[in-house]
Amino acid sequence: MEGVVGVGRLVATATCTAFRGVVEGSGEQVGQRLLSQRVSFLASLCQELTRGLVASRWDEASLEVLAAGVDEHGEKLPSKGWMALRRLGWAKAAAPGEGVYVSDRVRRGAEEYAARTLVAAILATWPADPFRRTGAEWAALRALLPTGVGGAEIRNRTRQVRAYVAEHGKLPAGLCELEEPPEIAAQVLLAAMDRQQVTLQRVDAATARLRVKLPLCPAPGSGRDWAWHVLDVRLPGTVGPEAVLHTPTLRPTAGGRIAVDLPHSRPAPATQASGHRVALGFDWGVNTLLTGTLGRLTGRGETARVVTDGRPLIFDATAISAKLHRLRGHREHLAAKRDHYQALADRLGSPHLAWGRLLDRAAVLEREHERVCARIRHLNQALAWSAARWAVDQTAALGATVIYLEDLATLETRGKRRGNARLSGQVRGSVAEAMRHLAAKAGIAVVTVPARGTSARCPQCLGPLGHHPAPDRLSERGWAWAHCPGCHLSLDRDQAAARRIVSRGLLAQSHTTTERATGTRTIRTVVDGTVTAVRRPRKTTRRLRRARRQAAAPPRPPGPKTTPGKTRPTPARPSPARRSQTSRRTPEVRTVPATTPLGAVKRPAGHDTQTPAPFPGRVPGHGVPAPPRPEPPPAGRVRLSRGTCRRRTRAAQRTGFHHTHATEVHPLTPRFGPHHGGTRPRRARKA
Repeated sequence: MEGVVGVGRLVATATCTAFRGVVEGSGEQVGQRLLSQRVSFLASLCQELTRGLVASRWDEASLEVLAAGVDEHGEKLPSKGWMALRRLGWAKAAAPGEGVYVSDRVRRGAEEYAARTLVAAILATWPADPFRRTGAEWAALRALLPTGVGGAEIRNRTRQVRAYVAEHGKLPAGLCELEEPPEIAAQVLLAAMDRQQVTLQRVDAATARLRVKLPLCPAPGSGRDWAWHVLDVRLPGTVGPEAVLHTPTLRPTAGGRIAVDLPHSRPAPATQASGHRVALGFDWGVNTLLTGTLGRLTGRGETARVVTDGRPLIFDATAISAKLHRLRGHREHLAAKRDHYQALADRLGSPHLAWGRLLDRAAVLEREHERVCARIRHLNQALAWSAARWAVDQTAALGATVIYLEDLATLETRGKRRGNARLSGQVRGSVAEAMRHLAAKAGIAVVTVPARGTSARCPQCLGPLGHHPAPDRLSERGWAWAHCPGCHLSLDRDQAAARRIVSRGLLAQSHTTTERATGTRTIRTVVDGTVTAVRRPRKTTRRLRRARRQAAAPPRPPGPKTTPGKTRPTPARPSPARRSQTSRRTPEVRTVPATTPLGAVKRPAGHDTQTPAPFPGRVPGHGVPAPPRPEPPPAGRVRLSRGTCRRRTRAAQRTGFHHTHATEVHPLTPRFGPHHGGTRPRRARKA
């Protein structure tokens, strides 16, 4: 599920599954297999129409017309893609094959998909000069690029142009010469169709009814080969009863399942871009995925400063990160072997005896490669939403109104630095999107701040930091610990970076910019300031209260401490031990055998200490407790200890993973938590 924050509305997409349907005219029950075939017929028709339209207009002149946004008469093009293509006269290329009947609504869906694909290709621009640029050249290039194009996209396009120059010996004339037409997925964009092709209504809180007209054969010849199908879709728990459903997209999957991508919107509380006093800053890491700290802005204007309580918030996904890294290495190994077998088969040719054997091995490796890719995607998605849920829960519990993340869009692998390679392959983008979606539901803003220099300077004095191995791993090489030679600050490197991030966000929140299309908020202006660690107020104990009363009491009058009329000291009170040497916990009768001087064993009356009890456990003296007999564990399984099971259960309840360690969410009271308005509430007196 992916979310986009709009003006007062939160839009998300829930992927559902349609298992069966009913033909509306005849009442015929259509199973999942037959329904998947008919949806695949419609998806194939839309795919062919879209592919033909994109291929016919894959040239520089057509891209320039779409980029300008006006037609040949100078009028502005409509916002809907299929209407824009028909205004330009390009829709004629989206014609079905001879003898195939396709309604105008289906052609609208294909034209809308084609228009969106072309516009996405326009946004992916590249620099004119693929070689090394100076500062002035970079400034001139960014002035020509659209707003929102980052440095990573510029470098990727530059490498693509360099590869083309190395192969062809010349610069490409444009995007259409540099790339082939984009691949078109087999899907049905129902949002571009009207009620004569699709309808959607909500039956109850957990069910939605989708009516769609599907073809009954791969190449329908007339309108009689189309029929209305009614599909009841089960809504997931993420779609609340207050959500408004929108027209979905149908996708037939490889496993014969019908995926229904159902957009839905719900009202979301408005979040402010500035004016925040309490915030949480999170730093990305390799093993420790998120390291956060709480910051509070005190003062205003030139006297504004950021204070923190110094408590680290850690989401440690070391085991999951290592698993993902191993899966990525295995995926690359499978891809290399597959390409090797394919190259050998192409070199030998079909008459050779080993040609078929090599192709079979390549096909097996391709299936295994797809399985590993699916495993990585599912694990990344689960980890991203788990980390985002934890971060938003921490923010809400601490009373913060904004989350500041460092913007690592420019992070990439350089040379042999494996740390950047592992960090760039993680799910940072998915975590940020999931965090924006969950934070929008809770009324919390998410803003990205510049990342350059957050780990290089001290958060307390802004002096240069020295990076060293951690104190508990001095024998290992590493840079996990930060030490400032100026102010002698010594703490974890990620925690120091998190303090710098929350400081940059709170001090530069007036420079927050919001993208109109996506609602993403970013701070590009760097405002550095120091972060001071403050202690929480100490809880008053009985000893402290007595000391305060003694200090506030009036002084004793001088002279001997005597009481008139008193001739002897006050006797001490007898303690419970002096009153009676017999404790009330002493049993009245003995529950163990007594030995006489002659060696005979006597037992108290009414107590049988020789016969074992019929059930295990403690008994009130009427029988020897039978020793418990634990059941042997089944063969092939190792029985876990109770402490291990409890730790794993608590970890799974917090993060969804057994092997993930995260700081527990502890809501703080107003006395110890962040205080709004700069004042701390007085402690309530005891009655």
